[in-house]
Amino acid sequence: MSQLLLTAVGADRAGLVSDLSEIVASHDGNWLDSRMARLAGAFAGIVLVDIDESKVERLKADLGTLEVKGLKVTVTDTSPHGDQNEAILVVNLVGHDHPGIIHKVAATMARLGVTIDDLSTGLREAPMGDGILFEARAQCRITNATTLEDLRSELESIATEIMVDIDLIDRS
Repeated sequence: MSQLLLTAVGADRAGLVSDLSEIVASHDGNWLDSRMARLAGAFAGIVLVDIDESKVERLKADLGTLEVKGLKVTVTDTSPHGDQNEAILVVNLVGHDHPGIIHKVAATMARLGVTIDDLSTGLREAPMGDGILFEARAQCRITNATTLEDLRSELESIATEIMVDIDLIDRS
């Protein structure tokens, strides 16, 4: 079996997920995990599928036919991996919206060898009409490249600099 990561992008319309899932199912592919969203009128999705090795090339060809329907799908071969020594963390962040928040946090994590596995961000109105708040939630993996204490210290330091609240939760 092969695991493939499908990345689908196109103008949003009814039936995109149906079209994509129909092709995966027609090749006996197993839809394992996905994230999909409508952002600024466009559709963006990522899907992890498991499929028999002998069907990969035909699946790729059939996914290419979706382009005439306005959906560009790229396929990346993947292989599952995991490290038993990894700690799983959830990082929650909230603060008044301004450019550069994610870059500062992601750059700090990258410098410390922390991998972001899942990232969700969004905006919401602040209470009492106090502007717009930016929120982020990241699930991360930390290996022996750094320690939880070092990461916490670095994130607390930049939280003050970029004026956000950051909370780390150890899920290991």
